[in-house]
Amino acid sequence: MKVLFVADVDGKPGRRALKEALPALARTHGADCIIVNGENAAGGVGITADTYHEIVAAGARVVTLGNHTFDKRGTEELLDQEPWLLRPANYPPGTPGRGWLKVSVAGVRLLVVNMLGRALMGLAADCPFRAMDAILADEAGQADAVFVDFHAEATSEKKAMFHYLDGRVAAVVGTHTHVQTADLEISARGTASITDVGMTGPRHSVIGVDPQVALERFLSQRPVRFETAAGPWQLDAVAITIEEGKATSADVIHLVEASDR
Repeated sequence: MKVLFVADVDGKPGRRALKEALPALARTHGADCIIVNGENAAGGVGITADTYHEIVAAGARVVTLGNHTFDKRGTEELLDQEPWLLRPANYPPGTPGRGWLKVSVAGVRLLVVNMLGRALMGLAADCPFRAMDAILADEAGQADAVFVDFHAEATSEKKAMFHYLDGRVAAVVGTHTHVQTADLEISARGTASITDVGMTGPRHSVIGVDPQVALERFLSQRPVRFETAAGPWQLDAVAITIEEGKATSADVIHLVEASDR
């Protein structure tokens, strides 16, 4: 099985990148399952029914979220209606939606888990390490491989999770910072990891935000309203091959719109 994971889709440029580039990218890498993080899909914060369906129409099988899960009205209903949309599994009990699901591809049962970090996130999420233990215990023997989207700020917390799950899952990919890191690797125990896959959104931006708006906030220290940047897109992703529950190969992907090369 080859899994193609696309990093944080940010606003209209990110959705346009998916529409224009994802189908060909999936064919090039022979993707059996496409997972997309869409927590910034609607104007840079959150997701809506329309933006979710745009992501699915572009080819996504599973859509994961993060700390902006509930920033748009109607997300609670959307999570309950759409079985392939995940919110972080370590939200408190009783939160609408689900944090993990199984995808069957060519007879292989892939467990996809969405998890939220706690360090520097400003949210009172449950412990992601203990939450992963509980999920793996509940799903023991029910899946052939496990893929984790760990949406977290701190590199230290992401690295700790990679080591905590090493050998128990096929992949732990980091999201949230929107900056693709250069540390993609596969451990001796068969777990692929990368601190952050990056961002699919406006290339000429400050992690998706219009540079002038971001600079105004930094220089004035006032709560300036962020706006998604316009212009050409970039698409960040990883393609990971999984065999018998272990990662056997992995490639990092960084595409830019043809007009901006």
